[in-house]
Amino acid sequence: MDRVAVRGGSLWAALGVLAFSFTFPATLWSLDGFGPWTSTALRCSLAGLVAAGCLRAARVPRPVPGQIPALLVVASGCVIAFPLFTALALRTTSAGNAAVVVGALPLATAAYSSVRTGTRHSPLFWAAAVTGAVAVVAFTLVRTGGALGVGDLYLFAALAGAAAGYAEGGRLAGRVPGWQVISWALVLSLPLTVPLSAAALALEPAHVTPTALTGLAYLALVSQFGGFVAWYRGMGLIGVVRASQVQLAQPLLTLVWAVLLLGEHLSATAPLTAAVVLACVVVTQRVR
Repeated sequence: MDRVAVRGGSLWAALGVLAFSFTFPATLWSLDGFGPWTSTALRCSLAGLVAAGCLRAARVPRPVPGQIPALLVVASGCVIAFPLFTALALRTTSAGNAAVVVGALPLATAAYSSVRTGTRHSPLFWAAAVTGAVAVVAFTLVRTGGALGVGDLYLFAALAGAAAGYAEGGRLAGRVPGWQVISWALVLSLPLTVPLSAAALALEPAHVTPTALTGLAYLALVSQFGGFVAWYRGMGLIGVVRASQVQLAQPLLTLVWAVLLLGEHLSATAPLTAAVVLACVVVTQRVR
């Protein structure tokens, strides 16, 4: 693979990870004024309307029938499942605890993609991927005392949905511009998310605050749309499996935001974990 393409793709993937890293804190901000169902439905509806406007302005033709199955997986996994299950989980757990999802997500995405496409990678790649995942999960579990609760079940469901959505969307982004992949997935979700928004607003009490609106705006414009534009572009350039390993850094970035903005405590083992994760990311990006 051309080194310029690898560097460019890795940079795009890193920008996506940076955008995603603030998703959990932004979700907590959104939950300050909206219920989990309302927060999820509104972020997806608003992002879908923005995506529809972009597609119309660019006069993008409709996806061909063969692309619809992959787009539906992206819609169900990344537009519906991950936002909803993480919002439900964050009612009972902190942003730092929820980072365990992202810790296992790169490995889950790589495994799903390899099985789905039949692509083989070297033992060194898998050794680095597993080491990075284990380091992040171990760090998070030590930080939380290893306790698992109902929120963790929601997180595992979010993990499964995101892994499938990342892999299918990244595979499609090799043939279609990444921004169109997430845009069409969001548009295909509108017939569900718009009615769900109306129902959730009617059933869940909302207390609109500046914090809640800020969190919701970030979720809709960045986490649900802008971040995916960069993320899928990176996957399209360097492949799903290689790009997914950049996300090993996301839990640590999330913990930084949680400390700086939410007042959560960062343990002394964080720098060591960060060094291990960084080394693993470098190996997965350089190995053939």
